[in-house]
Amino acid sequence: MESKGRDMTVLMLPWLGHSHVSSYLQLGKRLARRGVSIYLCSTPVNLKSVQQALVNNPSIKTVELHLPTWPELPPQHHTVNGLPPNLLSTLKKAFDMAAPEFSHILQTLKPDLLIYDVFQYWAPEVALPQNVPSVLYITSGAVTACHFHHQHNNPHSPFPFPEIYFTDYEKAKNENSFKVNAHGMTTLERVSSCVSQSQMVLVKSCNEIEEKYIHYLSTLSGKKVLPAGLIVSETVDWKEDEDTEIFEWLNKKDKASTVFVSTGTECHLSKEDVEDIANGLELSGVNFIWFVKFPDGDFMGEFLKKFRERNMGEKGIILETWAPQARILQHSSIGGFVSHCGRGSVTEALAYGVPIIAIPMQYDQPLNARVLEEAKLAEEVKRDSNGRLQEGNIAKVIKKIVFHQDGNEIRRKIKNLSASHKENEDKYLDIVVDELHKLCNI
Repeated sequence: MESKGRDMTVLMLPWLGHSHVSSYLQLGKRLARRGVSIYLCSTPVNLKSVQQALVNNPSIKTVELHLPTWPELPPQHHTVNGLPPNLLSTLKKAFDMAAPEFSHILQTLKPDLLIYDVFQYWAPEVALPQNVPSVLYITSGAVTACHFHHQHNNPHSPFPFPEIYFTDYEKAKNENSFKVNAHGMTTLERVSSCVSQSQMVLVKSCNEIEEKYIHYLSTLSGKKVLPAGLIVSETVDWKEDEDTEIFEWLNKKDKASTVFVSTGTECHLSKEDVEDIANGLELSGVNFIWFVKFPDGDFMGEFLKKFRERNMGEKGIILETWAPQARILQHSSIGGFVSHCGRGSVTEALAYGVPIIAIPMQYDQPLNARVLEEAKLAEEVKRDSNGRLQEGNIAKVIKKIVFHQDGNEIRRKIKNLSASHKENEDKYLDIVVDELHKLCNI
């Protein structure tokens, strides 16, 4: 698409999770290539984490947003990454209290457009009197937004897509996240308010997966809802001295013989989940790379010591600090992704054509898993009534997805989706940019 409106300036305000900041940055890069100047606004600790990704992107500038600092919430905790779960409500409260400073940022920068996230209901409120149009960019996909928006506005009416649901176990686990928290608002109220106040909604998704949910969200909200595409992180140039051991190990494995296992950087695994995943990997007999933040405890230390003794080396690798996920998923030896179904991980797997073994943990992840399973792009490991994944179930699904003939349809469909999306990504973004220009009269 030929760029137009090069004087168009967009201020982006993501939620404070690293995956949200990264998703906004990736959208910002695509918009910048189409002649849009971008300001990415977040806390200093979040901006520091993406500085390297901003190299060679002069059209993207960062703007620091300073939150109140309290003894229990020092500046290094002004991010969801590494945040103790009991401080999440405190972080939301601090973020809400930064609204006046954000209003000042708007007054100073005078952008043509604000793109904001699903938790900061106050962002469009402060933009409105300054005549700055507001667009909501949902990084979690359409199904989560329309499920939450429906639940808030039609609490006594069943969701019209019965294949999309939370189990009783998942509802109980999410209870603290969804109940009243900072400033007396529930998560559902925040999401619904952000949708209602927007002048347009963008979703990190595509019609090939979520077309009916995109349409339903538009019907529910009365807003124009546009898919922006999967928008995965662009793989940076790989330096030979980085992560060589991982890729030397992968290079020795047969094609599609190995699984990558990750539950993300913001998920706190229980010892039961660790046990079930570890034992399931061992039972499956598959090669694996496992990126995991282990829970503390003497039991875990002894359990993992024995697991390492049996499996490390030719059979598996455990990474505990960081994993080059995008590059690993693109390697020809990877035949499956055991994933918590966080949206960033899901979109990378779809873009790179890697079938998913779904082990959703929290928040919107069960909904993501069920959309993928409905589309035959993944198979979910179903938990029992006590919330256990069960090692036998994990092993069974891994073997089906990676090795067995009855996994052929999932493997074929996700490869086809990956190829289709490569062809269509520019079309999605061109439509988005055209609509943003119309909204701003540029």
